[in-house]
Amino acid sequence: MDRFRQLETFVAVAEAGAFNAAARRLGSSPPAVTRLVNALEARLGVQLLTRTTRQVAPTEAGARLLAEAARILAETEAAEALATGAQVAPQGELRLTAPVLFGQRFIAPLLREYLDAWPDVTAEALFLDRVVDLIGEGLDVAVRIGDLPDSSLTAVRVGAVRRMTVAAPDYLARHGAPETPQELERHRVVFFSGTGAARAWDFSAGRTRRPARLEPALTVNTNEGAIDAAIAGFGVARVLSYQVADAIASGRLVEVLAAHEDREMPIHLVHAGGRRAPAKTRAFVDLATERLRGEAARLAAR
Repeated sequence: MDRFRQLETFVAVAEAGAFNAAARRLGSSPPAVTRLVNALEARLGVQLLTRTTRQVAPTEAGARLLAEAARILAETEAAEALATGAQVAPQGELRLTAPVLFGQRFIAPLLREYLDAWPDVTAEALFLDRVVDLIGEGLDVAVRIGDLPDSSLTAVRVGAVRRMTVAAPDYLARHGAPETPQELERHRVVFFSGTGAARAWDFSAGRTRRPARLEPALTVNTNEGAIDAAIAGFGVARVLSYQVADAIASGRLVEVLAAHEDREMPIHLVHAGGRRAPAKTRAFVDLATERLRGEAARLAAR
């Protein structure tokens, strides 16, 4: 039993990246979790985790053990369910996060379909244009757009988007279309402050990188605000392809500077637990993966 508890505790700490978060997940205390991990390292004679004031991460030996330990725990859980005849069905509350527009347009419909299929599950969705700490805020699933940092979390790629510079046809008729990023200096620019960029748009085509420093005529803190201003003919905005797919298709917006922007940004569903994730999480990730991959062309808006 002690060996099993040690493995279970080690996996929880490695996946959470913190002893406190692992203790909350296990319903234990941080000192008890620390003792079990220390005992496992002492028994094996290797250091499994590196500990800093900000993060806990597996060592090379720890990463090898993590993969096998997670598999063992998952198989044990499945064997126990089989032995008792239990049907492991999704239940409980599913908490997830996604960027605002992505959540409204893609995740909200998915959640309704998911909840219709699994009536024993309730859901809470946080649609925010910032990266939310999955473990620290007690979330099950996150949609991440862009390159992912190294992490013990499980990530499933479901598609890709790209940045697009857009303007309304009447604006371009009045002011002309910029041919290079540098020509944006003579255009009215609508800037979305939520990107955190220092008033600059970074263009990338092949190996060529062309930053464009801006003096925005209008700065807004929502993507919707930037898109609405562009559709109204006020100026040029830069957004993600899925956010303006409908406006591009209807002709309300036109893409400019496409030749200077070809870098894709991956979309991932991120969750903790790997194969040991709760049934509610696995069921949602399976559904969302199928649906979002089916929307791949619309997400990229090419």
